[in-house]
Amino acid sequence: MAEIEAGKVFREAWIAGVKRHYPGEPKASYITPWEDTPDWERQAAAAVYHQIRAFVEATGGATGKLSREQRGRFVALCWIGQIHRHFADPKPGYVADWEAMPEWQRQTDADIFDHVENSNPVA
Repeated sequence: MAEIEAGKVFREAWIAGVKRHYPGEPKASYITPWEDTPDWERQAAAAVYHQIRAFVEATGGATGKLSREQRGRFVALCWIGQIHRHFADPKPGYVADWEAMPEWQRQTDADIFDHVENSNPVA
């Protein structure tokens, strides 16, 4: 149950960020509800949630001193790692470095970090 809850927290933060930052109407796959999210993406969401929580806890909460960009970059790198885990030959856009990511995605990743950092930990 903890993995499901962790993944849901991440996914809900992603959807909220997309709705807030995406210019225009987002692709349906960007805002697909948890129940319809592919298994690999659920696993990745839970893994990145736990990576964020571990980072926050390992720093004793000092992550609050990171810049918004640093927080977003952390999420982006963790997600890229999950893409490589689940796909042998991912599309270049799926593993794009921070500078190549669209602004809406950078802002969404930073929002995700903040949301996970400020939420109650999921075991």
